[in-house]
Amino acid sequence: MPFPTLQIGDLVARVPIIQGGMGVGISLSRLASAVANEGGIGVIAGAMIGMKEPDVAKNPIEANLRALRREIEKAHEATKGIVGVNIMVALTTFSEMVRTSIESRADIIFSGAGLPLDLPRHLHDACEQKKEEFRTKLVPIVSSARAASVIAKKWLSRFDYLPDAFVVEGPKAGGHLGFKPEEIDDPGHSLEHVVPEVIEAVKPFEDAKGRAVPVIAAGGVYSGDDIRRFIEMGAAGVQMGTRFVATHECDADERFKQAYVAAREEDVTIIKSPVGMPGRAIGNGFIEAMREGAKKPFKCVFKCISTCEQEQTPYCIAAALINAMKGNLEKGFAFSGSNVFRIDSILSVRDLIGSLQREFEEAVARRMVLQGS
Repeated sequence: MPFPTLQIGDLVARVPIIQGGMGVGISLSRLASAVANEGGIGVIAGAMIGMKEPDVAKNPIEANLRALRREIEKAHEATKGIVGVNIMVALTTFSEMVRTSIESRADIIFSGAGLPLDLPRHLHDACEQKKEEFRTKLVPIVSSARAASVIAKKWLSRFDYLPDAFVVEGPKAGGHLGFKPEEIDDPGHSLEHVVPEVIEAVKPFEDAKGRAVPVIAAGGVYSGDDIRRFIEMGAAGVQMGTRFVATHECDADERFKQAYVAAREEDVTIIKSPVGMPGRAIGNGFIEAMREGAKKPFKCVFKCISTCEQEQTPYCIAAALINAMKGNLEKGFAFSGSNVFRIDSILSVRDLIGSLQREFEEAVARRMVLQGS
């Protein structure tokens, strides 16, 4: 059995895999277009996307918007496939980034790290002011059925707009997590537990509007068999981030990718991020120094995250992630999912998706044999 397609509104991906939007600078146009060319949904991460612009410290808003427009344009030039953008609600430039993505004709906006309660307003305003129709799909990233219900109710009551899909991100994801520290290892908050709850919570809204709202499973999805499990559970597809870092097309420095290859299971750790959320990363000397108090409060240049307490936090999350993306891991660290230790080589995006397809088909075949016996 081949992969089922993933349909979000009038967009149809022949591979039911969304490449997670990974900042800072880990997933840009090169990776996103490569994934889209293989039939999946490629995603550009908006967080500090203007990091290489010469005026990013003096004019961070203009620099980030300029870089965002350019990366979306480059991705569209490189593929006829589906290209999305990931924009965190916690970004101080959230509204401007959303509007720029819509006007640059991103196919989908994925939005988490907070509840994107106003997201449809930006689509409506862009259509009104530009006097044209923009068809960008809006997909919130949630970690609970309650969050999905709150967003759906708000969007319907305020904008008569039902989310085009939901990404459900579990506690095994890399980067910032939508869970309290004590919830991360709680089976009641596992992806396997939350996905069916979100599917059930979304059903009344689907019935009321007469259309499907796909639910996509994310966070710790590693193999073709994992994809099979979540699709059998009712998910329309999966989102994967960590696997796509270990590809030739990933936009990060080679040293960042090699940190994934070298990671052991015991290296994966949970940090307290300046953003105010727990985060999963590969432990290193920078993280150890931060925990031991060797890092001190700093003068903020970027003002990139609205929830960052610059006066109290011992390091700049943007600077640390920019350093890591450039391969300078002694001055930063790499976020990763919980399964990073299973990676042992760098592949092409084509080979990765091909291997996931074969694993999926083999897992389905095994399942059918077991059911037949």
